[in-house]
Amino acid sequence: GELWDKHPEKSFGMRAAYVDKYPKAAKALLMAVMEAQQWCEKPDNRDEVAAICAKRQWINCPVEDVTDRVKGKFDYGVPGKVVEHSPHIMRYWNDHASYPFQSHDLWFLTEDIRWGKFEIGTDTKALIGKVNREDMWRDAAKALSVPADQIPTSKSRGKETFFDGKVFDPENPMDYLKSQAIKREIG
Repeated sequence: GELWDKHPEKSFGMRAAYVDKYPKAAKALLMAVMEAQQWCEKPDNRDEVAAICAKRQWINCPVEDVTDRVKGKFDYGVPGKVVEHSPHIMRYWNDHASYPFQSHDLWFLTEDIRWGKFEIGTDTKALIGKVNREDMWRDAAKALSVPADQIPTSKSRGKETFFDGKVFDPENPMDYLKSQAIKREIG
């Protein structure tokens, strides 16, 4: 959270062929994940969230190592560097943590361009349109009667400012890319 406030942490993906063949099952899976996210977000459930996550098949660590983190306590391991009630607490649902913002997809693709996974001329808008199914998220939210104030009004979170002061503007990702001191050669 300190590197990128309210950054995307989790994703839920399904193959397009599965979604096309089993649309009802895909929606049911998405709804189940969304309900779980809402449950995890509630402070009264944080101890149980920690107990589940600490199990061998997930993080495989003492539950105490997870409990503090999910409650917003961070011990940096140096004397006097313990933060209680951090604003960077893990989010599951609040602050639209569940929503698949297309601006986040664009940032990830811009980073892929930065490091050579994709070429500069990549049609990122078309790629995002092909893989980001925010329409499914909205449909599932409607079926779950999610209150309107918990549903983003835009597919973009707008400008994002990182720990180093760099700003990613989804309206002009090349400015962000060019502002990076460490990157492959960009034409």
